[in-house]
Amino acid sequence: MIKTGILGLRNVFGRGQVLSAAAARLQHNQAQSEGQHAARPETSSARSLMDIGTRRIFNEDHDLFRESVRRFYQEEVIPHHKEWEKAGQVSREVWEKAGEQGLLGVMIPEQHGGIGGDLFSAAVTWEEQMYSNCSGPGFSLHSEIVMPYIVNYGSKEQINRFIPEMMAGKCIGAIAMTEPGAGSDLQGVRTNAKRDGDDWILNGNKVFITNGWMADLVVVVVVTDREAKTAAHGISLFLVENGMKGFHKGRKLEKIGLKAQDTAELFFEDVRLPASALLGGLNKGFYYLMNELPQERLLIADMAIASAEFMFEETRNYVMQRKAFGKTIAHLQTVQHKLAELKTEICVGRSFVDNCLQLHAEKRLDPSTASMGKYWASDLQNKVATQCLQLHGGWGYMWEYPIAKAFVDSRIQPIYGGTNEIMKELIARTIVSQK
Repeated sequence: MIKTGILGLRNVFGRGQVLSAAAARLQHNQAQSEGQHAARPETSSARSLMDIGTRRIFNEDHDLFRESVRRFYQEEVIPHHKEWEKAGQVSREVWEKAGEQGLLGVMIPEQHGGIGGDLFSAAVTWEEQMYSNCSGPGFSLHSEIVMPYIVNYGSKEQINRFIPEMMAGKCIGAIAMTEPGAGSDLQGVRTNAKRDGDDWILNGNKVFITNGWMADLVVVVVVTDREAKTAAHGISLFLVENGMKGFHKGRKLEKIGLKAQDTAELFFEDVRLPASALLGGLNKGFYYLMNELPQERLLIADMAIASAEFMFEETRNYVMQRKAFGKTIAHLQTVQHKLAELKTEICVGRSFVDNCLQLHAEKRLDPSTASMGKYWASDLQNKVATQCLQLHGGWGYMWEYPIAKAFVDSRIQPIYGGTNEIMKELIARTIVSQK
């Protein structure tokens, strides 16, 4: 077990003793001196794009945290990932180990049982997962997408009931938006709930739900008012628990990538929900979704750049060793120029995404800028994946090589979280709007 760094704080001290200290260590110090910032190289001048101790948005406490997270993936995830790929899901044990190490819900406030870490600490967990090239654990969706809905809009009863178990990895969360006929267009949702006395009767189905097979709790996007003036005004969110009568999970979907990540269809057939299952206000769901989607898109963008950084370093190491025509292919000018192009584009992307992280930490990230980050970074990730695989030659097409897995895992990034075509629509509206 890891017993050092931020992840081990709960093990080194008692839970009550450590929360305030952990929160203090993880709070980003806006007053860092210019000298301290100057001492931290940006990725463009670092020895490796994955070096610890780089980037001005982080401080030394984040570096300690990163060391612990990196060790967790090396010890608890990487050795098991191949078997999880075959199973189509990770183990429940790794979820609970992540909970024990404080890896889940890093940003959850102290008053709700969390350690009150900052956004940059959460970003460390996203990036380190991509640096490990292990896409199976759905920790980021659980922690920085699902849990905020409960903390930000849930009742005290809902928070007290679910958040501690989610922090511990004993209750796995998912969010069900997408339907067979409604993807990026959330106003096309057909899953509905109708009143029956004080209860609600839920019917419909969802598809492509990350963590769906293992989920113990699902935030479900539902139509509750078909007569609303617009579809957006008639959407609500409900908390649906595994085991509820009428709630069925379909098969684990077989995907071209993300092999170890459980993705499922969900079916709701006359599921009776108590009034307490409503999350937030009635018919306020679309508003909540719009509030939370920028963070989801920022998460995708940061993970995309981190994946590109991993693929670049993996490819650099490969071309330095692979020989052709009597010398390593790194001696070929065409390879050198390609690496120069890739590093430049990745570093430009990293600079923009780090700026987005800074803006979001200051609560200034607007939906359009988040959309720019998601669209640009995920497109770049796929470009890097294609060109790095090409530099591996035929070996890059072999599943045993990390670049092959990174290549197929990259392809979903421009699709989920809102397709990149929708991202461009959102950006364009701010350009041509007369307001």
